[in-house]
Amino acid sequence: MFTQFNDAKLFIEQNAIRMVDLKWCDLYGQWRHVTISAQHFTPEMMRDGVGFDGSSVGLKPVNSGDLVLIPDLTTGFVDPFFDIPTLSFISDIYEADTKQHFIHDPREFIRRAEAHMRETGIADRSLWGPEYEFFVFDEVLFNNRVNSCSYYFNAAEGTWEENQDMNGYLLPRGQGYHRGGPSDQNSNLRTLICTRMEDLGCEVKYHHHEGGGPGHAEIEPPLQNIFKSSDGTLLAKYIAKATAFEMGKTITFMPKPLYGEAGSGMHFHQLLYKDGRNLFYDAAGYNNLSETCLFYIGGLLTHAPALTALTNPSTNSFKRLAPGFEAPTSCFFGTGDRTAAIRQPKYVTDPAEVRIEYRTPDGTCNPYVAMPAMLLAGLDGIQKRIDPREHFFGPFEDMKSWTEEQWSRIKRIPGSLETACAELEADHDFLLAGDVFSEEFVRHWVKIKRKEARAFNTRPHPYEVELYLDC
Repeated sequence: MFTQFNDAKLFIEQNAIRMVDLKWCDLYGQWRHVTISAQHFTPEMMRDGVGFDGSSVGLKPVNSGDLVLIPDLTTGFVDPFFDIPTLSFISDIYEADTKQHFIHDPREFIRRAEAHMRETGIADRSLWGPEYEFFVFDEVLFNNRVNSCSYYFNAAEGTWEENQDMNGYLLPRGQGYHRGGPSDQNSNLRTLICTRMEDLGCEVKYHHHEGGGPGHAEIEPPLQNIFKSSDGTLLAKYIAKATAFEMGKTITFMPKPLYGEAGSGMHFHQLLYKDGRNLFYDAAGYNNLSETCLFYIGGLLTHAPALTALTNPSTNSFKRLAPGFEAPTSCFFGTGDRTAAIRQPKYVTDPAEVRIEYRTPDGTCNPYVAMPAMLLAGLDGIQKRIDPREHFFGPFEDMKSWTEEQWSRIKRIPGSLETACAELEADHDFLLAGDVFSEEFVRHWVKIKRKEARAFNTRPHPYEVELYLDC
C-alpha cells in the first residue's frame, strides 16, 4: 500500500486513523498482533521497532527472548474489524539489539527460499495458488476435562436431527459440491468474505460450496508470487474467521472436523518462471509438462513423507489423509485423479499457467513454512534430475484394475504426525539448502509436534469409551 513512511503518515492524518496494528506470524501459522497509538507511528519506531517477548511464543529461550517488530509498509490496509479507525501492517521480526532479521521469522523463510531459487539459476520467480477450504458452523461446543471429553458441531445446512424443523433445503452427507441456493445457505457469507478480501488487496477467482456436505466451502485466489500468496493466505484466514464471527458463525480450517465427510485441504498450485517464460510448459511434453516440471515433481514426491510434517502439522491432518475421501495418501501424479498427491489440472490450457497441484497440505500448515519447503523439495528434484517415471511416481491415469503388488510399490504418505516427524528427521538436508531452514529449526519443530502428538495420544477418546467400556 505504501512505499515510504511519509506516505503512510500522510494517510493516517488524512483518514483520521487513531491506531496502528502490527500483525506478525508465529512459527506455527497463527497471526498475533500489538496495537500502538498512531501518535507513536514515527520514524524512530520504524528504526527501532516495537519490542515483544519471543520466549512467550516459543521463538527464543527465556534468557534471551527480546525481539522487535518493524512493519512492512507495502502491506498496509485499513482493518475492517476494528471499531476505531485502525491501519494494519504485516510486520517482520528483528533481533532487538542488532536489528538483523530474526532467523526464525516465518516471513524470512520465504525471502531466503526465493533468494536460493535465484542463486541456483533455475528460476527467477515462483507462482502459487493455494485453495482455501473450510467449514462454516453455526454452533461449536467442546470440552476436555479430567472426567469428560466431548465436542459438538452444528451447521444449519445439515440433515441432522436438531435441524429437521428448520427448513426443507438441507444437504445430505457428501452432496455439497457446487450446490445451488437455497441449499447453499452460506453463499452470501462467502461473497462478503471475498469482497472484503478484494477490498484489502487479496484477489479472488471464485468461491463455491465444497463437497463435504453441510457448511463446506472453498475460496480460490489466482496465481500470485510467493510473498503475495503467503501473506494473502494469512489475511484470507483472518478475514474469513472474523467475518463469520460477526455473523454468529464459526469458520474452521481444521482438516477433518466431521467423521464420514470429506475434509478440508489446502491444495497448492505452483509453477516456476524464468525470463518471463513458464518453465513447467512444453507443448511436446507429457500433457504439456516440461522435463523441468517432471524433475520438480520428482523432488516433491521423493520428499513428500518428510514434507508432510510441515504441510500437515496436526494430529487431525491424518484423519483427512485417509482412503475413501479423495484425499492424497499415495505419492504419485496424474492429470485428473484427485487421489494423487500431485495432479496437473486438466482445465489449465494456457501455456502461461500450466502447472501442478500438490494436494497433500491442509489449512493447519504455516504457509511461510510449507511453501518454501515445497519449493526447496522441487528445486532439489530439478538439481538432481529426479525423474518420477523412474521411481514409480507415475504418471498414472487409471488404477482401478491394479493388483496389490502394483499398489505395494507406491510410496505412502505418513499415517500419523509421529511418523511424519520421523520422516522429517531422516530426510531434511534439502531444507538446509541456501540456509533457508536450519538443523535447529528441524529439531525444534519435531520436538513441539511430538509433544502435541503425545498430548493427543494420552487422552481417552469418546469412541474408545464406546468400544471398550464393557471389556
